[in-house]
Amino acid sequence: MGISRRTVIASGLAVGGAGALAFYATPDGLAASAPGDVVGKVTVGYQGWFACPGDGAPINGWWHWSRDWSQAPSPSQAATKCWPDMREYAKGYRTAFSNLGNGQPANLYSSYDQQTVDTHFRWMQQNGCDTAALQRFNPFGGEGPTRDAMAGKVRGAAEATGRKFYIMYDVSGWADMQGQIKTDWTTKMSAHTASGAYARQNGKPVVGIWGFGFNDENHPWSPAACLDVINWFKAQGCYVMGGVPTHWRLGTDDSRAGYLDVYHAFDMLSPWMVGRIGDAAGSDWFYTNRTVGDLADCAAHNVDYQPCVLPGDMTVPGQRAGGDLMWRQFYNMARAGVKSVYISMFDEYNEGNQIAKTAEDASMVPGGSGMRALDADGVRCSSDYYLRLTNDGGRMLKGQIALTATRPTPPIPAATPTTPPPTTSPGNGVTLRARANDRLVTAENAGAAALIANRTAAGDWERFDLVQLSGGDVALRARVNGKYVCAENAGADALIANRAAIGAWETFGLVHNPNGTVSLVSRANGRYVCAENAGAAPLIANRTAIGQWEQFDIG
Repeated sequence: MGISRRTVIASGLAVGGAGALAFYATPDGLAASAPGDVVGKVTVGYQGWFACPGDGAPINGWWHWSRDWSQAPSPSQAATKCWPDMREYAKGYRTAFSNLGNGQPANLYSSYDQQTVDTHFRWMQQNGCDTAALQRFNPFGGEGPTRDAMAGKVRGAAEATGRKFYIMYDVSGWADMQGQIKTDWTTKMSAHTASGAYARQNGKPVVGIWGFGFNDENHPWSPAACLDVINWFKAQGCYVMGGVPTHWRLGTDDSRAGYLDVYHAFDMLSPWMVGRIGDAAGSDWFYTNRTVGDLADCAAHNVDYQPCVLPGDMTVPGQRAGGDLMWRQFYNMARAGVKSVYISMFDEYNEGNQIAKTAEDASMVPGGSGMRALDADGVRCSSDYYLRLTNDGGRMLKGQIALTATRPTPPIPAATPTTPPPTTSPGNGVTLRARANDRLVTAENAGAAALIANRTAAGDWERFDLVQLSGGDVALRARVNGKYVCAENAGADALIANRAAIGAWETFGLVHNPNGTVSLVSRANGRYVCAENAGAAPLIANRTAIGQWEQFDIG
């Protein structure tokens, strides 16, 4: 098998010892281009390639979830190495795995559901991911119609969240690439550049091409063929980003010799790193022996430089090291003067190098599946930990926080109580009065039953602690039993105070309305909390807009 992005490269490419570290003082103007939608930004590679039967996708199968797309994912058919945190998806599709450790059904999401893509782009928005590079493999086969639709879904999500996106062609195994890639761009993908969310650099729409120059049978094109494609896209007015071999500058190991002119023809270079390092020492070696020289070469040839940062392979015991591997890469890039990075990848659950929300522990993975959770390296962390690491790493690259070799991101986000509003007696917590019926919300039956707005006076059942979370979100802790309010079953069931810890289902956005009321939006599904049936039914997060039933007075 040749080198591909789907295969982790092992022997011959990974390195060990730290080597001699040299500080490379880089002036602010070293980047070839001024900041734009990719230069000076954090870009994430976005697959968007998961589908399930019944989701409406033309491919009509367990796309990338199962080895045999006609068969439901199971221990013998699993195509992924780890399990996503499913709590914020509005819809899941039942697999053939056993239930999760917490008893919930082993469901998986479909990228074809717009809510899935919207959720992913909201995570990007919340965690400093500026731009998404949508991966596009050969679209001239059976996957083409589904990939075409995914481009539209990504466009819509980017427009809604203020993110940028661009098309990144992965040419691995694409036999007729040289002609077909031009046809695909002119007849289909170029239309997306009309969107205000389509990434532009130096005033030009960005196009990525991954795979030129790799030394294996999946990437057989001559330098002349590669230059023809690059120059054709430039003639179309595009800024062309190249995903290139790790050792591109030397023309050794994973890079064919004689391709340096091809690499220098790109507007931006992004050397691939997945499988190349497995610890902080390896990151230090690449800093000294590749990053510093790569950056200088790019500057000398007026090419922008966008190296990869990866969280680590979850299937390799201890590789993520509780976030230390990823942070060391950010640190090395920042001290080298790198202005732009490419996160490999956002949703690559197949190889286990995703930053998207992932199962935290055995309670969130199917029983007996062998799937690894985030705590497999011995560090208990929240499902969004690697998103938060990305956020802080991007801030360090942009000079918004100081250069530090010690990651500032705690594995579990701190939650601290807010100061009660002035109308609340000190120490008594807060109350929520529904505008739907002017009744107070109660944790019915001392918290054993769902929340409902049916009380005229406040006692212990009607009082809650308002807990401030990162990003302005909040949690509610019922005074009557000390448990957090949960949008049960990812918001499909009523709110109930039954959780001992805060996760996505227990997190709410607090919206301040012009009339002085507040509304709560559940982070489990992105829906507003409603006093259903004018307050006669329990509270549930099921509304897409704010009306009277979705408004509460906080006191």
